[in-house]
Amino acid sequence: MTKKGFVKMSIEHLDSRISLVDLMDLSLKERTGSYIIHEDALTIIETSASPSIPHLKKGLSKLNINLEDIQYIILTHIHLDHAGGAGLFLEECPSATVIVHPKGYRHMNDPSRLIAGAKAVYGDDFETLFAPIKPIPEERMIVKNNGETLKLSETCTLTFYDTPGHANHHFSIYDPVSGGMFTGDTCGIQYRTDEADFYLPSTSPNQFNPDSMKVAINLFRYKKLNRIYFGHYGMTEDVEHALTKVEMWLNLFMEKAQQTVSPKASMEENVENLSVELFNLVKSSFIQQGVDQQHSLFKLLELDMKVSAMGIVDYLTKKEKEK
Repeated sequence: MTKKGFVKMSIEHLDSRISLVDLMDLSLKERTGSYIIHEDALTIIETSASPSIPHLKKGLSKLNINLEDIQYIILTHIHLDHAGGAGLFLEECPSATVIVHPKGYRHMNDPSRLIAGAKAVYGDDFETLFAPIKPIPEERMIVKNNGETLKLSETCTLTFYDTPGHANHHFSIYDPVSGGMFTGDTCGIQYRTDEADFYLPSTSPNQFNPDSMKVAINLFRYKKLNRIYFGHYGMTEDVEHALTKVEMWLNLFMEKAQQTVSPKASMEENVENLSVELFNLVKSSFIQQGVDQQHSLFKLLELDMKVSAMGIVDYLTKKEKEK
């Protein structure tokens, strides 16, 4: 593997059959990755957004993979930083079929609501971050429900598990050969630095549910995984440590929200206040563990904590309305 940290655009050979291509999402190194499974049916997991497609194609070229050889493109969920570029990429992959969660299928065929939702969150930055978002024809998609499988070779059959918590249209994919799970965002984000690897939940809007997230984490424990393949970013074999840290931070995030979010404040005020609290909480912990306070990681964390605050405030607002 490459040296941990924010280094030049890389390809990592995780073993003889799985590679990881850095997609330079948000123009950041080691932010979002695409996993390449080198089986008889060549398979890619995640494309990121359309601006990442040139990086994906460059990585595939370095791996001596022709686009016409790709058989499957699997999307863990349809958030644009994971799936937004799938339609654009598919145009150059004549043999490929997209595998998607049943609740994501219609939105990939007609992405108008995805586009509207992203514009609401990212505003004027939408075009730079995500455009273009192209629809995927129905005949080029396959839905996989909980427990269903996909055979890639005589020795590898993937299994799909419905894993909401981060999003309702999210599944995770179990690879029996490596004993690993491609978890998308359900059990959070791995931040890699020279000092340590850090793990935080991803609680972005608008379908975040902490209870469902914990159910998914328990599923991953039950599976006794050898590896977790994170959407953001990279693989870990320290599975129990990662799951424990994500669950710990999830509890801390919700505790901080209970202390910070006020029914008297506006949605915008609550998000701003909570994002500051979460950022300060996380930054303090990371610095205590040896990360320099000027590290570029903290700029990324500011964005992540704001998006996570949006999801938590949205969740608490919905719960309050249900009373």
